[in-house]
Amino acid sequence: MQKNQIAEAFKKLQDRITKSIENTDGKAKFTENNWKREGGGGGRSRVIQGGNIIEKGGVNFSAVHGQLPEKIKQKLQLQEDEFFATGVSLIMHPENPHVPIIHMNVRYFELPDGSYWFGGGIDLTPIYIDRKQAKYFHQKLKEVCDKYDAEYYSNFKAWADDYFYLPFRKETRGIGGIFFDHLNGANGQSKKQLFDFVMEIGNLFAPLYCDIMEQNSSRNYSAQEKDWQLHRRGRYVEFNLVMDKGTKFGLDTNGRTESILVSMPPEVKWTYEYPIEKASKEEQTLHLLKKEIDWISQ
Repeated sequence: MQKNQIAEAFKKLQDRITKSIENTDGKAKFTENNWKREGGGGGRSRVIQGGNIIEKGGVNFSAVHGQLPEKIKQKLQLQEDEFFATGVSLIMHPENPHVPIIHMNVRYFELPDGSYWFGGGIDLTPIYIDRKQAKYFHQKLKEVCDKYDAEYYSNFKAWADDYFYLPFRKETRGIGGIFFDHLNGANGQSKKQLFDFVMEIGNLFAPLYCDIMEQNSSRNYSAQEKDWQLHRRGRYVEFNLVMDKGTKFGLDTNGRTESILVSMPPEVKWTYEYPIEKASKEEQTLHLLKKEIDWISQ
C-alpha cells in the first residue's frame, strides 16, 4: 500500500460517511471547505448544522506533508525531518440528549525512511448511559477486532478507557470504545492487513451510528434533560482542549484551526457544582463513567 493509495481510500471513506449521515438526518446537508496547508498538503472539511438529528457535526479529511515541527519530533522521539500524514476524523453533536455524541478517526503516518504506522479509534459519549446501547456498541467493535486479532478488542478497549479519561474529573468521557496507535506490523501483520483493519473500523461508523441515531432521535426529552446535555458537553470540551493529542498534533503542525476545532459543540454550559439528585438518571450515568467496565458481558 502506497501513501497516496491510503489517502485516496480515506477520501472515499469521507464521501461514504457524509452521504450516510445526510440520508439518516433527512434535512441538513454538509458544506465543504477545501484548504491547503502552508508547508505542504491540505484537506477537505465538511460540516453539517441544524439538521433534524445532528445539531452540529464535522467530517474532515486531510493529507499533509512537509517539515516535522521540532516539538513533534521530540514528543515522538523521531530523527526524521519530513513527514506525511493522512486521515479522516469526525465528531457528531446531536440535538436530542438521548442520541449520544460520537467521535471516530482513522489515520496513517509515514516518514521518508519508509517507517509508518496506523492509528485511530471510535468512542461513544452518551448524555444518559443506556447499558443495552453500550453493549450493542461494544459488541459491534469487538466483532470487527476479532476478525483480525483475538487480543485487539481487549487491548484497544483498555487503551480507550485510559485515553478518553479526564483525570482531573476522575471520570471517563463516556462509555469508551477502542483506541489504537503505532500499528506498524511489529507483531507480524502485513501493511495490507493493518490497512484493512483500519478501513473496516472506518466503514463500521456509518451503519453503527446511523442505527443509534434512528433508534433514539424521536424520543421526547425534558428541559432538565437538555440542560444536563449542555452541562455534559462541557466535559467534552474540557477533554478536547486539555487532553486530546489529536487536537494538539493538528495545531502543532499548523493545521487549519477551524477544521481542528470543529469538534466543539454548538452550545455548552459550565455549571458550578451541578446539583445531582440521589437515584436520578444523572447520578446513575455518573456512576458508570469509569474505566474497566465490561459492557458486553454485563
